[in-house]
Amino acid sequence: MRIGVIGTGRIGTIHANTLSRHRDVGSLILTDADAARAQELAHRLGETAAPGVEEIFRWGVDAVVITTATSAHAELIGRAARSGLPVFCEKPIALDLPGTLSAISEVETAGTVLQMGFQRRFDAGYTGAREAVRSGRLGRLHTVRALTSDQVPPDAAWLPLSGGLYRDTLIHDFDVLRWVTGREVTDVYAAGSDAGPRMFREAGDVDTAAALLTLDDGTLATLTATRMNGAGYDVRMELAGERDQIVVGLDDRTPIASTEPTGPPAADKPWTGFLERFGPAYESELNAFVEVVRGERANPCDGREALQALRIAEACELSRRGRRPVHLAEIAGASPAFA
Repeated sequence: MRIGVIGTGRIGTIHANTLSRHRDVGSLILTDADAARAQELAHRLGETAAPGVEEIFRWGVDAVVITTATSAHAELIGRAARSGLPVFCEKPIALDLPGTLSAISEVETAGTVLQMGFQRRFDAGYTGAREAVRSGRLGRLHTVRALTSDQVPPDAAWLPLSGGLYRDTLIHDFDVLRWVTGREVTDVYAAGSDAGPRMFREAGDVDTAAALLTLDDGTLATLTATRMNGAGYDVRMELAGERDQIVVGLDDRTPIASTEPTGPPAADKPWTGFLERFGPAYESELNAFVEVVRGERANPCDGREALQALRIAEACELSRRGRRPVHLAEIAGASPAFA
C-alpha cells in the first residue's frame, strides 16, 4: 500500500511516522507547502518527498492522509474523492457548513471513504466510558461534565485561521459526547470570555468558553474550554448516572491539585499538550484507517459524524454571539439530504 501524506507539520509528522513503520504500508509520498520540511522528514523516514500536491495524485497512491491547514481540507477531500481514493483528514472538513456539506457530497457521490481525525474515539479512557454507558452500568445518565484546557495559547497569527474556540477545540468534546452517550444534542446555550490576552479580541475569538447542552433524552451536559490553563493540559469527562459515576482523564498526570487535607497530591509531571496526552490514540486511529483501506473494518468516523460535531459548534457560536439558546434544528445539515 502506498499512501500520500499532504502536510508535514506537527500532526503530519506524527502520522507519517506511524504509517512509515506500519507493516501493511509499503511506502509514503510526503508533500508540504514547505518543501524543505517535507524533504527532511522523507529523508529521515526513508520515504519519498514530492514537490507538491499534483505529484501525489499523478505518481499514484492507494490512499491520502490530509494534515494541511484547514483552509485546504475541503478542496483536497474533493480531489481525492474524484480520484477514487480513500481519505483520512484531520478535523475539521471545513470551517463552515457550506464547505463541509460540499465535501461530504463529493465523497458520497464518488462512493469513496472519508475518515475524520477525532482521536478521542480511540483513547482508552473514552472507550471505557462508552462501554460503561452502553452497558447500563451507570443507570440512567443524567449529567455529563467535560472540559478541554490548553496549557499555553496558540500563536496570535493562527487564531484568525482556527475557526474559534468552539470549532477548533470544543469540537472534540462535541464529537466524543455524541460517541460516548449515543445521543444527539437538541439545544445549546453558550458563553465566552475574551478577558485574557488582547490577541483573542483582535481575532474575534474568546480565550475561555462554556456551554450547556441538552441531549435528546434529557441528559444535561456542561462543556468548558480555555487556552490559558497554566497548570497543564487538562482533558476530562465526568459522567454521572443514577447508579454510578465515572471520569475520563483522571490519572497521576492530571494537572489539578486538591485543597482537601487527605486529597491526592498534585501531579509531578502534568500533561503539557494534546500530542503527548493522546499519542496512543493518534496511532490507533491511523492503524484503523489502514484497516479501512484494506476493507477489514467499517469507517469508525465518517464525514457525517464530523458534520454533526460542527453543527453543535456552529450552534454554540450563534448562541454566544446572540446571547440566546439555540436549537440544533436551526443549523443546516440535520438530515441526510442536508436540510
